[in-house]
Amino acid sequence: MTYQKVTIDRRRIPDDAVETIWHTADGWPIRKIDMAAGGVTGGTVRGSMLFLPGRGDIYEKYLETLAHWQAQGWNVSAADWRGQGGSGRLSDHQFVGHIDDFSTWIDDISALWRAWQTQTPAPHVIIGHSMGGHLIARAIIEKRIDPVAAVLSAPMLGLKGLGLPASFGHAVTRVMRGLGKAERPAWKVSEKPASPLAIRQTLLTHDNDRYADELDWWAQRPNLVMGPASWHWVERAYDSTRRTNAPGQWESVTVPTLLIGTRADQLVDNDAIIDAAARIPDSELLVFGREARHEVLREVDSVRDKVLQTIDAFLARKVPAPLAEGTGALA
Repeated sequence: MTYQKVTIDRRRIPDDAVETIWHTADGWPIRKIDMAAGGVTGGTVRGSMLFLPGRGDIYEKYLETLAHWQAQGWNVSAADWRGQGGSGRLSDHQFVGHIDDFSTWIDDISALWRAWQTQTPAPHVIIGHSMGGHLIARAIIEKRIDPVAAVLSAPMLGLKGLGLPASFGHAVTRVMRGLGKAERPAWKVSEKPASPLAIRQTLLTHDNDRYADELDWWAQRPNLVMGPASWHWVERAYDSTRRTNAPGQWESVTVPTLLIGTRADQLVDNDAIIDAAARIPDSELLVFGREARHEVLREVDSVRDKVLQTIDAFLARKVPAPLAEGTGALA
């Protein structure tokens, strides 16, 4: 498959994109965007792709990448997680990310997946970044979703922010959660403890313009802004990642999975990504060095192009193209 670069205005919603609100079973509003392939590819549709971003993320940050997959023939959808982005908040603090338990998000993705599958053409694939990658992996392990392939971009399979072993870090966060309100922020600003806002970009991407995209969207849509996580979120994150890394969990995955990480990641544990890839029966792994920070899909072109090329090639190998209607031939 030949890689073709797609360029769009990253700071406006594409004219052919449709933003909607989908409601969970308990009525919670989930913000969603859909970008149909037909108008771009002359009616040819490769299948359908659901993209789910990371903690504190918004789908606006990934419009350029969603447009790339749309141009590849995928009907692309993305959504903000409950409690962040345009999907409301779960505490009285607008800028603090909070959740009662990660199982709530697993219930949400399971319901969204089922509803989305009925409305979009097969084959269905799923891609997630950071926390989104972790939650996708857990939903697959728990048999709550059934994609034909999955891509995990710098997935949060282990936490690196506190610099502690998982068991000790979990114990520490349980103590910290109990010292005050569980919803209080675990740190002041940026993306991890003791990290000032001034160096936030150095945790995320080398690309100045792509980093500034997020700040521009925050200015356009102030309700999307989110900062640190709550202590309860951190404790639940330790619990959830330890759950997925337990013996037998990765070995049970039957979905072809591509994992992408970077040794320079200061937010998630790249060693945990490598370990998971070794344990998943049908997996592929792409690992960068110092040239890539956490947001590999928003990195400088030399990194991002390689990421997209790898994803496109993986999907070409692992996901059968649909039959052209009425012809019996591959589309």
